[in-house]
Amino acid sequence: MIGSGPNGLVAAIELARAGLAVEVHEAAEEAGGGLRTAELTLPGFVHDVCSAIHPLAVASPALRDLDVDWVHPDAPLAHPLDDGTAVVLERSLDETAGGLGRDEDAYRNVLKPLLDAWPALVDLRLLRAGRALGIARPLAALEAASTFARKRFREERARALFAGNAAHSMLPLERRPSASVGLALLTMGHAVGWPFPRGGASRLTDALIERLSDLGGEVRVSSPVDELPAADVVLADVAPRELVRIARGRLTARYERDLLRYRHGPGAFKLDWALSAPIPWRAPEAARAGTLHLGGTLEELSRSEREPWAGRTAERPFVLLAQQGRFDPSRGQTAWAYCHVPNGSGEDMTERIEAQVERFAPGFRELVLARHAMGPASFEEHNRNLVGGDLNNGAIDLGQVFFRPARRAVPYRTPIRGVYLCSAATPPGGGVHGLCGYAAARLALRDLRGLT
Repeated sequence: MIGSGPNGLVAAIELARAGLAVEVHEAAEEAGGGLRTAELTLPGFVHDVCSAIHPLAVASPALRDLDVDWVHPDAPLAHPLDDGTAVVLERSLDETAGGLGRDEDAYRNVLKPLLDAWPALVDLRLLRAGRALGIARPLAALEAASTFARKRFREERARALFAGNAAHSMLPLERRPSASVGLALLTMGHAVGWPFPRGGASRLTDALIERLSDLGGEVRVSSPVDELPAADVVLADVAPRELVRIARGRLTARYERDLLRYRHGPGAFKLDWALSAPIPWRAPEAARAGTLHLGGTLEELSRSEREPWAGRTAERPFVLLAQQGRFDPSRGQTAWAYCHVPNGSGEDMTERIEAQVERFAPGFRELVLARHAMGPASFEEHNRNLVGGDLNNGAIDLGQVFFRPARRAVPYRTPIRGVYLCSAATPPGGGVHGLCGYAAARLALRDLRGLT
């Protein structure tokens, strides 16, 4: 295994479970990829270096039975508005719908079929899920988020709630299939919540390494791989261009060209804060949520999310904030937030992010004891898979949803026998779910059995 992110560790576990001797090589001094925890600000304040909130992890069949102490805030999400209220995503579908005024029935009609199909979706029984959903829902998911929200909801509260979830796609909200991300995250909020590991994201990495060790596998840190090793099976949890580097000319010319053409999305600029007290939200209901979406209405979010794709930073960026310290005392009073910026941007967004927090929580800045910033260059230095600060390891527009990372019948196989790509640049894409590694490892095992 090359790389010890969640996809790499899940793939290693599947191979070890099948009886193979498995070694995981990680270039960094610490395993985990985007699942790492550190005292970034002050001693005693524990921060997630990259990924923080994990609905995909608790939903994933590759991760959901790990021994992790999950923290579930009172509500998964709140979206504050300038009138001093907040739209709240509750675990209950009915309670969420009840807070949406004239859009109560419309929201319930959109989400209930997805929740009914959830057991089949989460167990990857896609045919049964398709029957439960009919054809209308999958086609609607391929819409642009702004189109979807305006067609189905009449009031700003429901539109804003949907837009904030869809903006996790890092796509302009006028671009397809941004609606699919909004639908998926809202569904998971009701089905499994948006929790995080007590003590930090690295607890999830620790649980994966413990399982691999129990199966006889080994993780080697500070162990960079600069060429493909000699092994029966090599799985690479790396960005496409990194595979080109490691392969050193052994890939076919066409495949190498496709990997080098792989498109990355916007980058991220992230802040971590050590605070003297919890964030003083103007809307009391915002204090109940683990995650906050800060950016106002659908129209405002649409403007801000357009900017990074045009090579500009937004003056009032959409900010995704997690207040883990409010619900997990073991971390200290911490919070974490980021916004989207052009890929590779060097602009400091500290002032603009904090202005958005202050907009909905007056007095916030007075509570900041220390802050730590990471821009796109810092993200890529921390993890070479985060090219230009792209947290999804590739744009998830229509072309790269269906053809990721290249136009091949089986996306995980490479032209080199026994070498597979298993990073988030393969289906189903970004997020902490391990399914890219799981699918690649299962394919590698089938291929290996066919050869013996």
